[in-house]
Amino acid sequence: MRTGKISILSRWRNWLQTGIVAMLSISLSMGLSAATLLPSGNAITDGQSILRYALPIDNKPVRELQNSLEDIANHLRGKQWSTISNDVKKAAAILKNKQADILTSVPAPKQAEAQTLLDDIQTDVEALAIATAAKDKPQVQAKRTEALGKIGSIEASMVTDFPYTVPAEYSNLPQLKGRATISIKTNKGEIGLIVDGYNAPVTAGNFVDLVQRGFYNNLAFTRAENDYVLQIGDPPGDEVGFIDPDTKKYRAVPLEVMVKGDKEPMYGITMEDAGRFREEPVLPFSSYGALAMARPEGDPNGGSSQVFFFLFEPELTPAGRNLLDGRYTVFGYAISGQEVLGQLKPNDKIESAKVIEGADLLKT
Repeated sequence: MRTGKISILSRWRNWLQTGIVAMLSISLSMGLSAATLLPSGNAITDGQSILRYALPIDNKPVRELQNSLEDIANHLRGKQWSTISNDVKKAAAILKNKQADILTSVPAPKQAEAQTLLDDIQTDVEALAIATAAKDKPQVQAKRTEALGKIGSIEASMVTDFPYTVPAEYSNLPQLKGRATISIKTNKGEIGLIVDGYNAPVTAGNFVDLVQRGFYNNLAFTRAENDYVLQIGDPPGDEVGFIDPDTKKYRAVPLEVMVKGDKEPMYGITMEDAGRFREEPVLPFSSYGALAMARPEGDPNGGSSQVFFFLFEPELTPAGRNLLDGRYTVFGYAISGQEVLGQLKPNDKIESAKVIEGADLLKT
């Protein structure tokens, strides 16, 4: 009986570990033929930018302001200074003419702080104009990053209530009603994460709950596949996921994907199986260090504690041209320590993981 159980668990563990790699192999082997079936355009590769766009807000002027500065990154690589100058002028015009429209979406108690941020952004944009005229690439990058960080803070202040209700069948699982910042200390260095409960509340809530429980402390990475996937979360012993001490059962987490334009996530079905493979998830695999839930291939609701970082290589797995989007739940991004991810190998360890901010948003 025990031998049979171990055999089944071994197969389950193997599916958890190999399913993602199999999909990557398919994606790579399909190459450009897959590109004709997938979304076109320049995918966003910066995790913090993705997180800004993923906030559930509806304020056109602040999005226009954000767009004008986000757009600079694409043109900076090609040193398209005239286009960058136009982006900066657009941002300056929005700040001059639409500040009141931006503030209408900010709750009254936070408006004074938002106004201060807008004033600071205006100063940043003025400095950005000077740096652009001088074709000073490092200064343009620095001032753009500073301004976008402040815009992100204003956008975050616009979110007042959690925008939807998680289906009742998953109400027994932890939920993150917002965002949390996680610090992970490994034997190779530290990694900073933001996990997004607005777009993946069950998956993010499960992860934050396990971090709070110390589940990942002293746990070894199990996979580092060809510099594309870095996986962790397989506990010692026979189990392949988290066994809830209250129920004594495997905590199964459903596939959870928010599609652009939707008001709430899809559960338990891939975008492909839902006939939506041409659409895009709000949280895509287009950023180095995207954090996702591992699961057995063929079982959308079989995830638990095993998660993986996607270390995409632009030349081989182009952003927006992979076959992982919509098949696995992305629920966060590495925002610091990305260089550490590339150094980690099997048997390297998470020494400790802790919630720095957002623990109060976890509902269990």
